[in-house]
Amino acid sequence: MALTFISTCPICDGREFNNYLSCTDHTASNEQFTLKKCSTCKFVFTDPRPDDATLSNYYQSDKYISHTGGNKSLIDNIYLQARKITLGWKRKLVNEYSGANKILDVGCGTGEFLREMKSHDWKVSGVEPSPNARQSSKRKTGVEIFKSLSDVTEHNFNVITIWHVLEHLPDPNQALRTVSNLLNQSGTIFIAVPNLQSYDARYYQSFWAGYDVPRHLWHFDKKNMETLLNKNGLQLVKVLPMRLDSFYVALLSESYKHPKRSKLLHLFSAFIVGLKSNFMARKTLAYSSLIYVVKR
Repeated sequence: MALTFISTCPICDGREFNNYLSCTDHTASNEQFTLKKCSTCKFVFTDPRPDDATLSNYYQSDKYISHTGGNKSLIDNIYLQARKITLGWKRKLVNEYSGANKILDVGCGTGEFLREMKSHDWKVSGVEPSPNARQSSKRKTGVEIFKSLSDVTEHNFNVITIWHVLEHLPDPNQALRTVSNLLNQSGTIFIAVPNLQSYDARYYQSFWAGYDVPRHLWHFDKKNMETLLNKNGLQLVKVLPMRLDSFYVALLSESYKHPKRSKLLHLFSAFIVGLKSNFMARKTLAYSSLIYVVKR
């Protein structure tokens, strides 16, 4: 496996890192990966990680549902039901912040969100590097889906969404600068990422599904996300919780931590942890996943 090492922290440009956790890839390879923490700003990232040419291999698994749309297991079906609920909620959220209807979804996967937006009269565009997911998205939306941000030919988007994608991108600074240039002056960016300061992250530690090594390269909290946005000339307007994520992430984490337990016990334990995570986040906003509403 060819590896890439991080020499400079993308948040503060620091160069001194400490080991933070060792995590297993439970989705594709069962390999171990190390998380490191920047000594200066405390940002956590996967280091070393597979190089760009190798990294795509770690998405080639039936378990990686955002690319396959799978519906084989109990966890798959729970994910699909949660996604169905979330799609309408995301659409309403986007409508709150935009009076126009031109949207780009970065990392659009198999295209469900774009189809939801198109069915409500939005002009949609998408970016998706996975060939199979890109083809699926194209079928569902009837529009061309770009392979990368650099291929996007249109500009002046009213809304750009980055739902659980920024943590996958090799250069988050470049990605945010590119996205900013594609946005019109009054447009809005929505960024959703896991939050390693959540109760479920602290409870499951190295088994927390939000780490998802090596596919997740960066592991954010509210403080370093805001620093990253400011660094790239973007303004954080609001932070919003994704409450359903705590239950789904806890369910995955239970299956990683206790693979021999029954599915019923996984469900029960995940429900308790997810409930507690959301309860404890009421005042701190340290939910399992957060949405950052951003302006230029």
